[in-house]
Amino acid sequence: MSTALTEQQVKDIQKLDAQKRYNYLLKEVVKNRQIWLLVDEHGCVMLNSEDEDCVPVWPNEEFALAWATDEWSHCTAESISLEKWHNRWTHGLEDDELALVIFPDQNSEGLIFFPDEFDFELKKQVRK
Repeated sequence: MSTALTEQQVKDIQKLDAQKRYNYLLKEVVKNRQIWLLVDEHGCVMLNSEDEDCVPVWPNEEFALAWATDEWSHCTAESISLEKWHNRWTHGLEDDELALVIFPDQNSEGLIFFPDEFDFELKKQVRK
């Protein structure tokens, strides 16, 4: 279980560039053994890039909930265990031809990874 972040910590981390947010996410997901999504009655929230349909993922509940505004105000944050992510989500996302947008900021900017690439990076972080 992760320790709740203070409002100031959330603001400071949200100001990081995409690469630093990605590095933060890897460490937090491995440490807490969970990854966060926003979901509604239809499934998880999706973002669209120029080339990909993407599922946004966050390292902590606070960051996912920060996105639950406006058109997504009805959404809730949901954690997926790292084990479940490795065993089910990576393959499911690949089968659905979806990519991931890693820890997007409030402007929807974040690094985009294919599920197998992200899974590899998570497993590499576990070995560190």
